[in-house]
Amino acid sequence: MTETNKGRSIELFFIDGRPDGMLTAIVPFQWTGHALMTSRNQIADALKRREAKRTGVYILMGENDEGPVAYVGEGEDISERIKSHAQNKDWWDKAVLITSNGEDLNKAHIKYLESRLVELARSLNKIDLENGNTPPRPSLSESARANMEGFLDNILMVLPALRIDFLLPNTGAAKKKEENLSTLEEVVFELRTPKHKIEAIAKLVDGDFIVQKGSMARQEWVGDTSKKSSYGKLFSELVQQGILVQSGEHRIFAEDYSFNSTSAAGAVINGRSTAGPIAWKLKGTNKTYKEWEQEQLEQTD
Repeated sequence: MTETNKGRSIELFFIDGRPDGMLTAIVPFQWTGHALMTSRNQIADALKRREAKRTGVYILMGENDEGPVAYVGEGEDISERIKSHAQNKDWWDKAVLITSNGEDLNKAHIKYLESRLVELARSLNKIDLENGNTPPRPSLSESARANMEGFLDNILMVLPALRIDFLLPNTGAAKKKEENLSTLEEVVFELRTPKHKIEAIAKLVDGDFIVQKGSMARQEWVGDTSKKSSYGKLFSELVQQGILVQSGEHRIFAEDYSFNSTSAAGAVINGRSTAGPIAWKLKGTNKTYKEWEQEQLEQTD
């Protein structure tokens, strides 16, 4: 049996040669879709492009007095919808237009995609949506729904490449099918901070460092905020998203959450910068993550 290659490639084209300028994104040979991202400063030029006249969905992003905001919409001629929003919505400063290179998206398709994108954004609750409600899914045939779910999967892969992450799942654990978890190698670590009566458990599963539901964390971020610490910002985001919830004198993780490093996990738990490789210890031992990691590295010699 031929091994299936799960790797995917995304082709980004910087239209004016600037990394902060207008760009397009496609998935060569695997997706008929096309994404165009532009700042509001370049919106007039963006709407002159032929893809802006197509049927599709779009996302507006920006900030208001309460923080980041997004709006998801659809249109048979996206450019007309964006022109309307330029007159009626002052808060947005970036737009992503998602269309198809072919003629395979109709009104029912884009209404389905709009509904699914709003559903996902509301379920993840990473950003405020200006959409008043979640539009109902239109009636599609079983094959059309399957096609649109495949189209949506590619949208969700392309958006993070455009640095749009509010539709990424909250946890690494959530990315894996539950029935497959038992087949993955996992190592369990614990972090204890006796002074603040904090105890937390994390599992290293297939490269994801996942702090477990019920683990404790500091009630507030007490670390340095003068340089807008990325860990301090992450702490606030997890509180806002309802992942860190109040519980007595602590906060606790309401669900498993995957961090990209032991230090990020340790900082959120302790409410300040933490040397994760030293703070975390192999459960039931005095062996630090750093020492355990070194053993794994030695086995590669």
